[in-house]
Amino acid sequence: MNGEPEVHEEFEARLKAYEGRPAAATGVGRDPVNEPMIRHWCEAMGDTSPAYTGPDAIAPPTMLQAWTMAGLSHRPERTAAYDELLRLLDESGYDAVVATDCEQEYLRPLRPGDEITFDSVIESVSDLKTTKLGAGHFVTTRTDIRAGGELAGTHRFRILKYAPARRSRRPKELRPRPVINRDNAGFWEGVARHELLIQRCTGCGDLRFPWLPGCNSCGCLEWDTVEASGEGTVYSYVVMHHPPFPAFEPPYAVGLIELAEGVRMVSNVVGVPYDKVRIGMPVRLEFRQYDDALVLPVFQGVTR
Repeated sequence: MNGEPEVHEEFEARLKAYEGRPAAATGVGRDPVNEPMIRHWCEAMGDTSPAYTGPDAIAPPTMLQAWTMAGLSHRPERTAAYDELLRLLDESGYDAVVATDCEQEYLRPLRPGDEITFDSVIESVSDLKTTKLGAGHFVTTRTDIRAGGELAGTHRFRILKYAPARRSRRPKELRPRPVINRDNAGFWEGVARHELLIQRCTGCGDLRFPWLPGCNSCGCLEWDTVEASGEGTVYSYVVMHHPPFPAFEPPYAVGLIELAEGVRMVSNVVGVPYDKVRIGMPVRLEFRQYDDALVLPVFQGVTR
């Protein structure tokens, strides 16, 4: 449909009619809850809780959705009802989409060996909402996850289907300024000198980043700094496509960079196409001047 999105009581009643209908076919977890996936998750998250190891281990509750994921090559099929709902919104002018949030409820711990089943429904379609992105409808799906037939948790996922707001052309905006306080001022002073400084606890010698007032390992409040060599690798990354932010030009890669010294920091990966960034890619620190008052550390991708 061209022009303004369709908005009237009959249309919203049609949307509401999809509430309670299945969003995806009932699924079965590809693998039982298992120790290797728990270990990998904990390593990636840096979670060292003893509850997730040993003979009485449980899975981290936040892994709830992981047990339902089918993988890129085995994606569960959406129902005709869910496809119809999205098509109805598309054809009515709400043809842009952005994921907004998710909620999880944990009803019982999952343990290695639990067999997972799940089903998903269209829980709600909101009335017309006006957002900064544009007017649209929030669509919430609810997935109930069961272990051995017993409800173990619920995962709600919400998207906004919207008609992009018309934007007038404005002068190019400046990048956001970093929040500088007494705990991190030394870091930004180093950046201004083109030095990437890492805190080092003078009590136990542990390096830490981001900067903190005290040591997480031993509690010592005394510290000094070491200058990073500037060498590192991409530990993980995302490519930002949407929504657009002022002063940023999507798509662009944001990486979690593991420095040679062992700490990790978030920054842009530059110098290579966004779709060529890979986990494990070597990177090298550089400092970029974005405007008269802003210098930021970024990482140049090194192609082999």
